[in-house]
Amino acid sequence: MIVNNAKYELTAVRPEQYPAGSMPEVAFAGRSNVGKSSIINTLTNRKNIARVGATPGKTKEINFYNIEEKLYFVDLPGYGYAKVSKEKKASWNEVIETYLYTRKQLQFIILLVDIRHAPSEDDKAMYEWMKSHNIPYVIVAAKADKITKSQINVRLKEIKAVLGVPEGIEPIPFSSETRQGKDQVWGRIDQALNLV
Repeated sequence: MIVNNAKYELTAVRPEQYPAGSMPEVAFAGRSNVGKSSIINTLTNRKNIARVGATPGKTKEINFYNIEEKLYFVDLPGYGYAKVSKEKKASWNEVIETYLYTRKQLQFIILLVDIRHAPSEDDKAMYEWMKSHNIPYVIVAAKADKITKSQINVRLKEIKAVLGVPEGIEPIPFSSETRQGKDQVWGRIDQALNLV
């Protein structure tokens, strides 16, 4: 999809605050500081439609972005940030789980992992949830510009092994700096939502 019109729509914590209507939704899930805001900015050709937080683990609400009046990008709170209390983590998890379990418009999930590190226990739990609920997904290995080209395939293999990704499903290496992977991610979204 070529994006000319993308805008921040609203921020929500509870289902009654979610946008009305039936536009399909693409949710972005991943650890705090994995680059969810950066990938949303890259995919929408905007510098700061999604604000990149200076402090990881700060966003605890769900942000909805209207893309061409055709779909919403849904930025879920990051999980797994160590420097917050258990109570705060529990409240964030509740916000994420409520959305995932109740939102019928959710049609695709982009799971972001950091290409430089093995997926965390939280990443594994998220991946298992997506598989068990049969929601179409893509795994995006963010920050690909931070490693050498020769390391990329090695890291992708490790990500697949740790998550238990079946053969034939390939994570997409992505960089918000170089825009590597942008077209592939859009291709998967277009395919999943029948936008082509």
